[in-house]
Amino acid sequence: MRVLLDTHILLWTLTDDPKLSSKAKKLIEDAADIYISAATFWEMAIKVGLGKLTVDLEEIRWYCLESGFVELPITSEHAIAVKDLEHHHKDPFDRLIVATAVSEPMKLLTADPQLAQYTPLAILV
Repeated sequence: MRVLLDTHILLWTLTDDPKLSSKAKKLIEDAADIYISAATFWEMAIKVGLGKLTVDLEEIRWYCLESGFVELPITSEHAIAVKDLEHHHKDPFDRLIVATAVSEPMKLLTADPQLAQYTPLAILV
C-alpha cells in the first residue's frame, strides 16, 4: 500500500508523539511506500516563518529521506485536481494534499476528520 502522510501525522511520527495512534503506527510500518508531499514542507515552512511552528525543516527532510520516505513533488495534475474537491474546509495545503492522494492515487493518513470527508482514500487515524 502506498501511503501519503498528512502534515501532522508526519510531525507526530518524527517526534513519537502520543497523539499518533497505534492504528497509524501499524499502517506506517506496513506501508510499501511512504510519501511526503512537497506541500507538507511548504505548509511547515509558512508556519515556521510565522512563528507558529518551531522545527528544523532541513533536519526533517534529511530524516524523511534517510528513513526511506519518498518525496513527492507538487505537479500541475495535483493543483488542477483541487478544483474537483468539495469545500469541507478552506486550508489550501490540506486541499492540495488531498488532491495529491486522489491524483496518484494513494491512501492518505490523517487525524483530521474534515480531510477524511474528501475521499475514501483518506484513512482517519
